[in-house]
Amino acid sequence: MKKIIFIITAILLVAYIVVVMFFFPQQKKADTVCKEVEIIITDSVEKHFLNKADIVAYLKSRKIYPLNKKVKNINADSIEKVLIKNEIIEKAEVVQTLSGKIKIIVIQKMPVLRIFTNSGSYYVDTSGKTMPSNLEQAIRVPVACGNIEKSFAVSKLYKFALFLQNDDFWNNQIEQIYVRSENEVEIVPRVGNQTIILGSLDNFEKKLHKLRLFYKQVIPKMGWEKYSVINLKYKNQIVCTKK
Repeated sequence: MKKIIFIITAILLVAYIVVVMFFFPQQKKADTVCKEVEIIITDSVEKHFLNKADIVAYLKSRKIYPLNKKVKNINADSIEKVLIKNEIIEKAEVVQTLSGKIKIIVIQKMPVLRIFTNSGSYYVDTSGKTMPSNLEQAIRVPVACGNIEKSFAVSKLYKFALFLQNDDFWNNQIEQIYVRSENEVEIVPRVGNQTIILGSLDNFEKKLHKLRLFYKQVIPKMGWEKYSVINLKYKNQIVCTKK
């Protein structure tokens, strides 16, 4: 009989511990209210496209800002999905703590190219996605204008701009890109007054390699003012027009 009483007592004790450990913390968590929201914007020293007030206003406008809401009603995944719909945000992570604090970490997009068309302007970022042009901070990137379809801007033109950004020489040398009909491309250099015709962006790496050799081998002999047009669109040759 004592053994049975001991077993029953032990079972009740274990059940009590389980209830205390699991039910009450969960009940406490359910009643916890978010009293603090910490917002971290990465690379904010170099890029100032967004500030903390922008994030707060953006979430409030979509009625999903977590401050003063019960933790049980806060969905971190939903906040993240709303944030990445913002055209300036590349990634977002929302972390909840046991105390009810919400930490929001935002990674901003970085432009590689600015597009000007008759219908307006926008940036293209390092992932090939568009960004609005009305950023608080001006960004020094190559400018493309002319007859530019968005599908071309976020595909071949984006890859070309990304190549320029990753090459110190071309990043410093090419200032503007002009797109003619049928996606024929001309570039405007910072040094020299020539019009440089690339033609299509197919094999643009080889075309720029030819131009670099031209700069090294021909320009020192002939000078920068000798030619008005440097045409690279033809395979295995450079066609120049004298001034």
